[in-house]
Amino acid sequence: MNLKFPGEKKFKIVFEYLGITIGCIFMAISLNAFTVPNKIAPGGVSGLSTVIFYITKIPVGITMLALNIPLFILGIKTLGKGVGIKTLYGTIALSIFVDYILIIPTFTADLLLASVYGGIILGLGLGIVFRFGGTTGGTDLAAAIVNKYIPGFTVGTILMVIDFFVVLIAGLVFKQAEISLYSLISLFISIKVMDFVQEGLGYAKAFFIISNHPEEISKVVIEELDRSVTSLSGQGMYTKENREVLLCVVHRAQVNRLKELVHGVDSKAFVILTEVREVLGEGFKDYSQ
Repeated sequence: MNLKFPGEKKFKIVFEYLGITIGCIFMAISLNAFTVPNKIAPGGVSGLSTVIFYITKIPVGITMLALNIPLFILGIKTLGKGVGIKTLYGTIALSIFVDYILIIPTFTADLLLASVYGGIILGLGLGIVFRFGGTTGGTDLAAAIVNKYIPGFTVGTILMVIDFFVVLIAGLVFKQAEISLYSLISLFISIKVMDFVQEGLGYAKAFFIISNHPEEISKVVIEELDRSVTSLSGQGMYTKENREVLLCVVHRAQVNRLKELVHGVDSKAFVILTEVREVLGEGFKDYSQ
């Protein structure tokens, strides 16, 4: 039974906006304490705003807002109202935190440290914002808009081109190739950290097992590991024989034990082990997490 309590929806909304706010705070710390003071432009609207700041002295937050608002309006017209109020909130919140609230000193003047830790904190903030269903506009929105008109290119490809272009501009404007290289380091780290926050560490493994003894293997796995096994229909294209392919997802700690169990039943079984970024459902993570 799925019980709904009064005020549960409102609490969920408040919790989501709180999460987006926390994510924006981390992003602002990254920009103010690490990347902007060191002229590091790790792609995106924030990177472009950093370049503009050093040319015009216009505050980074104001520039980000000035670039994002037109994108938001164009996004609504192009992509529909699904762009959402959370995007507008994230855009405004980040700009306010950067310019008016989190005015903090530069943590380090070392470009390597600034690019690494700036990327980590920026990725952490972005990951939290995305995890709670928000965005901060920027190149993500721009890439989605371009993809609408040029569907031959994926959003990821367009995003990569835009970010690389921003990094290149930073190097040209500051007349330092090193700035572009450090910006690329920061961009790469931020993307990896963002993915980690959204998807997890890959705490689970998936096994695909092809054997002449599928029933026996399924039985021993269910009994010994208390893990469910799913049978998929397959066909060996060389022999043209119909085969059962067993799928089983286990925690990392159960990997070696599962190998032993399979080998104990059928030493000739064909086993494929692959990484799983996230598992939702019984025995793993709940959908509400």
